[in-house]
Amino acid sequence: MFSNIGLPEILIIMFVLVLLFGAKKIPELAQGIGKGMKEFKKAVKDDPGENKITDKNQPPEKKD
Repeated sequence: MFSNIGLPEILIIMFVLVLLFGAKKIPELAQGIGKGMKEFKKAVKDDPGENKITDKNQPPEKKD
Protein backbone atom coordinates (compact mmCIF):
# COMPACT_ATOMS: atom_id res chain seq x y z
CA MET A 1 0.00 0.00 0.00
CA PHE A 2 2.72 2.46 0.97
CA SER A 3 5.48 0.91 -1.09
CA ASN A 4 6.11 4.14 -3.01
CA ILE A 5 6.92 6.24 0.06
CA GLY A 6 10.57 7.16 0.15
CA LEU A 7 12.84 9.06 2.51
CA PRO A 8 11.86 12.55 1.28
CA GLU A 9 8.16 11.85 1.82
CA ILE A 10 8.77 10.47 5.33
CA LEU A 11 10.84 13.53 6.24
CA ILE A 12 8.09 15.85 4.99
CA ILE A 13 5.47 13.99 7.04
CA MET A 14 7.66 14.14 10.15
CA PHE A 15 8.28 17.86 9.63
CA VAL A 16 4.55 18.55 9.33
CA LEU A 17 3.85 16.54 12.50
CA VAL A 18 6.46 18.52 14.43
CA LEU A 19 4.95 21.79 13.17
CA LEU A 20 1.42 20.76 14.10
CA PHE A 21 2.00 19.15 17.50
CA GLY A 22 5.42 20.24 18.69
CA ALA A 23 8.38 18.02 19.52
CA LYS A 24 7.30 17.43 23.13
CA LYS A 25 3.76 16.35 22.26
CA ILE A 26 4.59 13.66 19.65
CA PRO A 27 5.81 10.99 22.15
CA GLU A 28 2.69 11.56 24.27
CA LEU A 29 0.45 11.12 21.23
CA ALA A 30 2.25 7.93 20.18
CA GLN A 31 1.97 6.54 23.70
CA GLY A 32 -1.76 7.28 23.80
CA ILE A 33 -2.31 5.61 20.45
CA GLY A 34 -0.35 2.55 21.61
CA LYS A 35 -2.37 2.26 24.82
CA GLY A 36 -5.61 2.60 22.91
CA MET A 37 -4.64 -0.13 20.45
CA LYS A 38 -3.60 -2.41 23.32
CA GLU A 39 -6.92 -1.92 25.12
CA PHE A 40 -8.88 -2.48 21.91
CA LYS A 41 -7.05 -5.74 21.16
CA LYS A 42 -7.56 -6.91 24.75
CA ALA A 43 -11.29 -6.15 24.61
CA VAL A 44 -11.70 -8.01 21.32
CA LYS A 45 -9.69 -10.99 22.57
CA ASP A 46 -11.32 -11.28 26.02
CA ASP A 47 -14.97 -11.86 25.15
CA PRO A 48 -15.99 -11.85 21.50
CA GLY A 49 -19.39 -13.43 22.35
CA GLU A 50 -20.40 -10.47 24.49
CA ASN A 51 -21.03 -8.26 21.47
CA LYS A 52 -23.60 -10.49 19.78
CA ILE A 53 -26.53 -8.73 18.18
CA THR A 54 -29.78 -9.72 19.86
CA ASP A 55 -33.36 -9.29 18.75
CA LYS A 56 -35.05 -6.64 20.91
CA ASN A 57 -38.41 -8.39 20.63
CA GLN A 58 -36.99 -11.58 22.08
CA PRO A 59 -37.04 -11.96 25.88
CA PRO A 60 -33.60 -12.23 27.49
CA GLU A 61 -32.33 -15.73 28.22
CA LYS A 62 -32.54 -16.87 31.83
CA LYS A 63 -29.30 -18.00 33.40
CA ASP A 64 -29.58 -20.51 36.23
